[in-house]
Amino acid sequence: MDRHIHMWRSLSKKIVFTNGCFDILHRGHIDLLAKAADEGNILIVGINTDASVKRLKGQERPVNNQQDRAFQLASLMFVDAVCFFEEDTPENLIKSISPDVLVKGGDYTIDTIVGANHVQSYGGKVQIIPIVEGYSTSALIERIKKL
Repeated sequence: MDRHIHMWRSLSKKIVFTNGCFDILHRGHIDLLAKAADEGNILIVGINTDASVKRLKGQERPVNNQQDRAFQLASLMFVDAVCFFEEDTPENLIKSISPDVLVKGGDYTIDTIVGANHVQSYGGKVQIIPIVEGYSTSALIERIKKL
């Protein structure tokens, strides 16, 4: 990943980063990713490993394993790179990438976005994208369980 980041920076590409579990990809995720991509030239998506998702969401998660989640995200035309992080937060990954723009959904505030202080410390931008109401992986799982 470092080699790619160096190349993109040498080409003056604006690097955007977002992250999440992206367990069951839905319209809300797609909307966030498309709008994140519009913030720059290169969109890097960090995804929690399976172990990280289990710690954060419980033993029944993730529904889709990390390889499948990465494949789905990488298949989207506006996603340029996908990388994993094992920790519960992407803080180390954000510090490693030092994106020009850090994007999260509207269910976050600047104060709750991990890595926001780091990105702002060098003049980077932190962008909050409004969420698409009615779309949630957890809610989707609950609806499926009731079928």
